[in-house]
Amino acid sequence: MKEGIHPNYKKSTVNCACGNTFETGSVKETLRVEICSECHPFFTGRQKFVDKGGRVDKFKKKYGIE
Repeated sequence: MKEGIHPNYKKSTVNCACGNTFETGSVKETLRVEICSECHPFFTGRQKFVDKGGRVDKFKKKYGIE
């Protein structure tokens, strides 16, 4: 590997929107994520439905569901 061209790899803190924090390795000191293994539906088994701008209502109206 060439000298002087690689970024410094250090311990960093990851902050999730759910409030979970943990340490990992990265070139940045802090990372902010929206979803982590503590709140992701695949790992928790809980499904979260998030209606972004009425998309669910628009879909139901389009296909006559309900």
